[in-house]
Amino acid sequence: MNVKFAVNDYILIWNLLFQASISEQMHALKQKIWKNYKQEYNNTYEDRELILQDYKNFIPNDDTIYNIILESKEYEKLEKEAEKYRLELMKIWDSNRKEINVLIKKILKKETKTYLIFIVNEELDIIDTESPSNDEKEIVIVGKEIDKLDPLKVLLDIVMEIAKKEIIPTPENKEQEKIKDAIIELAILNELATNLVNKSRYSQGNPALNIIKRYLYPYWLMYLGVEKSEFLNYMMRDKITFDVEKYAYEKELKKLDIEEFIKFCYRNRKYIIRQDLVEVI
Repeated sequence: MNVKFAVNDYILIWNLLFQASISEQMHALKQKIWKNYKQEYNNTYEDRELILQDYKNFIPNDDTIYNIILESKEYEKLEKEAEKYRLELMKIWDSNRKEINVLIKKILKKETKTYLIFIVNEELDIIDTESPSNDEKEIVIVGKEIDKLDPLKVLLDIVMEIAKKEIIPTPENKEQEKIKDAIIELAILNELATNLVNKSRYSQGNPALNIIKRYLYPYWLMYLGVEKSEFLNYMMRDKITFDVEKYAYEKELKKLDIEEFIKFCYRNRKYIIRQDLVEVI
């Protein structure tokens, strides 16, 4: 997974203007601009797609709002914070890049695109993905707080959003959507995270997906290429149990990539989710 971290003034300013206010000072500045330049403020909202489609060469039709922000002391401080945040994320990424790339290929079994990650203020609490039509790099906009006790969490959140965007097939109904979401969680928040920290992270994720993930778990182990004789070790590791003897070992699953596995689960939904054979210890 190829990624590059950058700060772009226009992307940072747009998000500061139109996401939730991150400070009393920024809120006051936005209110002041709105009071005096309502039309220009509204027009600036329409710039988002234009910025992302040509972030290298974007020139606003009306730069009134951008200039006010750029010349403010508050923006000077926030830009420095964004740059500091970028360097912190880069450090975390560089420390784990090789291992993450090896594991991503092993778990997803597919190549991923190149991503340009634009850093905004971490207090905005956002991760957005975009696909510019005129650039080979996909875009991710990131403003998520780095957990000092678990700094890898922000990287996993970023990889999760990338996986959601990259992995097909597109669900045709709510049931398929839950299956796909559950498999992506198994791949990133659970298996990838477990391998990175050498401790099971299979309790992590959306609680609403827990039941379906338990049903999928035996087939997920087969997809990962775990031998039947090793199932008990994995069940003990992840604190998820199932009756091994009630499952035929699908040896072909380990030959599938993540998208083919999702399709397999779509096709065999009634067979996979057939009765309550699993439980959490």
